[in-house]
Amino acid sequence: MNIEARFYLQRGNFILDASLTVPMQGLTAIFGPSGCGKTTLLRAMAGLEHCDNGFFSFGEHVWQQEKYFLPPHQRALGYVFQEANLFPHLTVRGNLEYGFKRMPTATRILAFDQVVTLLRVGPLLSRRTNNLSGGERQRVAIARALLTSPGLLLMDEPLAALDMNSKAEIYPFLEQLHQELAIPILYVSHSPDEVARLADYLVLMKAGRIHATGPIAEMLTRSDLPLAHGSEAESIIEAKVVGYDEAYHLTNLEFAGGQFTVPRSNLVIGQVVRLRILARDVSLTLAKQTNTSILNIFPARVEELIEVSPAQMTVRLDAAGVPVLSRITRRSAEVLQLVPGKQVYAQIKTVALLA
Repeated sequence: MNIEARFYLQRGNFILDASLTVPMQGLTAIFGPSGCGKTTLLRAMAGLEHCDNGFFSFGEHVWQQEKYFLPPHQRALGYVFQEANLFPHLTVRGNLEYGFKRMPTATRILAFDQVVTLLRVGPLLSRRTNNLSGGERQRVAIARALLTSPGLLLMDEPLAALDMNSKAEIYPFLEQLHQELAIPILYVSHSPDEVARLADYLVLMKAGRIHATGPIAEMLTRSDLPLAHGSEAESIIEAKVVGYDEAYHLTNLEFAGGQFTVPRSNLVIGQVVRLRILARDVSLTLAKQTNTSILNIFPARVEELIEVSPAQMTVRLDAAGVPVLSRITRRSAEVLQLVPGKQVYAQIKTVALLA
């Protein structure tokens, strides 16, 4: 089963004409530039934007179809806004209990203490909301949304109003939420960093329309999409922790195409982590190098060559089924005589561990 949406509405000069189908698990990021309709789409899903010509279903539950329209308060969803919108006259506990106590006991899927522990808001329960930091306020807002026991969680740029330190504080909680709760999340963002770190599935929007949808690793490396052409073009790889090199304080990670070594040792054996690799940090050779300082080298096959500029090419590689991008000069592509199907070795100069 999936989440399906079809909406058409006009607000002034802006038209939303969007149709999409996304999975009912994991985190789906709705990504695109400011003004492309991300928030309008999310509000339409929540029933906060009412369009006559619309359809929205969550699995077997139809919330809007033709003249049928389920009001927002009757939809099994939680909504986290860009601003926390906490009740200033209530304590943190009062904010959390506001929705929780309105849910019949039989319909609660999350316990109060479970959510408090997950978001680590226990020490904040007696405090007034005007005394909280930005990061603390958003954690409370997320906890409040979860305590309504939603089947679906909608998040509208929840980190946009936070500074870098507050964002760094929130990321681990979002990742834990994603990993521990079987609640699908639709997450609006215009931040490539957030999308790379959090998303399983990506919806790319442009001018009120759905431009493309698909798994994050595939979407970031598709040659027909702008994400693979910019200066920050990147690949996302999931790898499993398989061991340590205690002598050099390194961690060994394994993925379908080979092995990575990263300078971090506090991960658990068997843990799956996400790696972010910028295309400009991937060089190519025809033979595996040995006298080199680069530790992360694996075999790959050239799938596609994409001209980025008169001077540069992006090479889409296949590493045992895992897509990887490499940004090199056109001259290098000619010297290496790169063509689709050619076997090469990818040398990764820098790996970012998103965990």
